Parts: sequence; C-alpha cells; structure tokens
Amino acid sequence: MIKLIPVKVECHSGYKADEYPRRFFRDEHAFEVLEVTDRWYQGDQDSEIPASNYFKVLVTDGSNFILKHVLGNDSWFLCEKV
Repeated sequence: MIKLIPVKVECHSGYKADEYPRRFFRDEHAFEVLEVTDRWYQGDQDSEIPASNYFKVLVTDGSNFILKHVLGNDSWFLCEKV
C-alpha cells in the first residue's frame, strides 16, 4: 500500500511548466534533487484515474524518492510505502 504525503515542490520549467522537480520540502526539510532516475505517466482525461506524472528522484544524501504530480489540480505528493 502507498501513502500519499502532500509536499511542496520547486520545479524546472523549460519547454513546459513543472517539467521536472528540482527540490521538495517535507516537514520543513528541503531535499535537493540530484537526478531524475525514472519517470512515468498514469491515467488520462477519460479515465477514473487522475492524469499524473511520477518521478523517481535521487537526492543529495543518496536517498531515492518517488514524487507524484497530479496534473488536474497541480498537486504534488511524496509516495511512501506503508
């Protein structure tokens, strides 16, 4: 089971807004993204699953995290295994 934890994310905006995460904040702690190691897409406008981008990221302390960006309402979540 996955728990979705709301987080604030600062993104790189290139050819589109919120192209990929550069930094995220959880409990007033900042995590600097060194690299996006994987990314994928889920859902679409015609599905019951909200269209979302997922990013597997490597941060400066060597930890890996998965971030979910729900496109419809521009919200970000940290995906945590429970």
